[in-house]
Amino acid sequence: MSVPSHEQYLAMLDAAATGGFAYPAVNVTSSETLNAALRGFADAGSDGIVQVSPGGARYLSGSSAHDAVAGARALAAFAHELASSYEVMVAIHTDHCPPDQADAFLRPLLADSLTRRERGVPPLFNSHMFDASALPLEENLRLSAELLELSRHAGVVLEIEVGVVGGSEDDINAEGVADARLYTTDADLLQVAATLGTGERGRYLLAATFGNMHGVYAPGHVRLRPEILCAGQTALAGAHPGARFQYVFHGSSGSSEEELRSAIACGVVKVNVDTDMQYAFTRPVADHMLTRYAEVLKVDGGLGDKTAYDPRSWGRVAETGMARAVTEQCELLGSAGRSLGRS
Repeated sequence: MSVPSHEQYLAMLDAAATGGFAYPAVNVTSSETLNAALRGFADAGSDGIVQVSPGGARYLSGSSAHDAVAGARALAAFAHELASSYEVMVAIHTDHCPPDQADAFLRPLLADSLTRRERGVPPLFNSHMFDASALPLEENLRLSAELLELSRHAGVVLEIEVGVVGGSEDDINAEGVADARLYTTDADLLQVAATLGTGERGRYLLAATFGNMHGVYAPGHVRLRPEILCAGQTALAGAHPGARFQYVFHGSSGSSEEELRSAIACGVVKVNVDTDMQYAFTRPVADHMLTRYAEVLKVDGGLGDKTAYDPRSWGRVAETGMARAVTEQCELLGSAGRSLGRS
């Protein structure tokens, strides 16, 4: 298969919504982490999503360029090329673009996808996240409505955030935010539907917050209330019969299986996972370096061992470790063995 078309991506999201499962959305920052994610999805027989934040895209562009758009375009081109080697479908997404970076990051990428769509090829990215959660809700939704219209023409799904995900992620820092802002209300969600519609003005994903936080915390620090998501669905159905939100779970690292399944039962179709994947990638590298110390380094004038310090040697173990974690996440979220690309 390949990176899905717009229609195939919508089919993926709808399959998760009706099938009671969710797709892992894995943040990547390099060709190595992208390969790990692709391999993990393929091993699980699962479709999935890879995503890059503006900060991750700047890193991808190299320390000299420090160009988020160039890095994002490079990652997308690489993913489009490599995804065709796998039987599963892997969508490409950009994560957490704040309002002050929308003109420099989001709009140029949407323009790229519009140009591609006019040529009859899949969009550069399947979806983009616009994170204006730090703004008042009315302003958040006004800006989101403008981007939703652009996304609809480009054949791209927009993701927005209502409420605030705690902790820190890339260029978004919500450390110390008031607890009340960590929990989206029914009124907030109904305002989303009133402003953005329920799909007729363009498809969107909704990162509604229910106490979730970026990063990993000690037990008891994060108080998740997924019932907020279910209440929002009930409120939406009352105001717009037959409508249903497709939610995104941010800050899932460290969540229990019960918490994940409860969120999915309330309509989560995309679960972002970054911190756990960072560790799964780095842990095997640390093991390689520490256990093969004398081979990796030229100790006391020695020669070392080229096979040990060749980046491919420790890169392979890192890829294997992260791929295994991606596969396990697919099994946990219920997407394993359910690829539309294999049907």
